Amino acid sequence: MEPFKYALLVLCVCILSGCGSSEEEAKASKENEAAQVSDDGNPLTAPVDYLGAVNKANKYANKSIELAQVNKAMQEFKIIEGRNPKNLAELVEADFLAQVPQAPYGMEVKYDSQTGVVSIVPKQSQ
Repeated sequence: MEPFKYALLVLCVCILSGCGSSEEEAKASKENEAAQVSDDGNPLTAPVDYLGAVNKANKYANKSIELAQVNKAMQEFKIIEGRNPKNLAELVEADFLAQVPQAPYGMEVKYDSQTGVVSIVPKQSQ
């Protein structure tokens, strides 16, 4: 709703600034409006931008939840076994996890068995 309020405000300013002003002032006003729109994004692409941001946030949230589940399984494994698992597959074999989490495209799951830290990092080019 906010972009529509902004567009309405800009439209009112345009109409009011056109009353009794010279062409130079109107041109300067339009340039200022164009600069403001480019800073805030294009109102015409706002729905697409919004959906893209929601999709990105959803993927991030899902991966955060998966990492939280893996970390919980690792803590349980360490309590029961007294050590960190050798790899993530060992958590699956011991029924602490249903499956090894899949990383998003262009990313990979890294596990350090010494520290017990699991992270999702960008893939290294080979």
